[in-house]
Amino acid sequence: MNKKDAKTYLFTLIIALLMVSCGAIKKGNNEGFEPLFNGQNLEGWVGNKAAYRAENGMIVVDPNEGGSGGNLYTSKEYSDFILRLEFQLTPGANNGLGIHAPLEGDAAYVGKELQILDNTAEKYASLQPYQYHGSVYGIIPAKRGFLNPVGEWNQQEVYIKGSKVKVVLNGSVILDGDFLDASKNGTMDKKDHPGLKRNKGHIAFLGHGDVVRFRNIEIKDLANNK
Repeated sequence: MNKKDAKTYLFTLIIALLMVSCGAIKKGNNEGFEPLFNGQNLEGWVGNKAAYRAENGMIVVDPNEGGSGGNLYTSKEYSDFILRLEFQLTPGANNGLGIHAPLEGDAAYVGKELQILDNTAEKYASLQPYQYHGSVYGIIPAKRGFLNPVGEWNQQEVYIKGSKVKVVLNGSVILDGDFLDASKNGTMDKKDHPGLKRNKGHIAFLGHGDVVRFRNIEIKDLANNK
């Protein structure tokens, strides 16, 4: 093998190894995840199935079909987990992601609620910091400026471990905190949040009267992957 052929062979080998390595990394990142939504129907979910529907591989909340939209819960309960999903906002949209939620009561208080919100809407210009997208409602504010333009899809990961929470939006960490530490001297909204002490419950979409779409929803149950 001459020098030119040797260089070509070495270059090809390096590219092949890089491709295998990237594939291994991708596979590892997906290990242990399972879909929460089958893309076809709302099997595995309970709650308001009038306002929420499965459509073209998405869960769509349409308040015109059922009042404010109400709540849609996973039928299973979870404690520690990593949740991945994509969401698409409409102008001025407001929704929420319930964590450790019971099937009754306001999830923002009897569980925890992570905001899903169009931060750019003029009507939300005067909200409190803990009310913007990704924030633990009433407890921990998230960083702003990382949402894609309204109408585009956003990718989000939510990490829950004990009382710790981390939210990664479109590749950037917008929140990293602890429910209990953040509220040990009182909550930001000065309200009672008994759900902060819950360590298990349903994951939920919390409708607030606006159209929002979700897809590619998957979870890694850390409690069962130790």
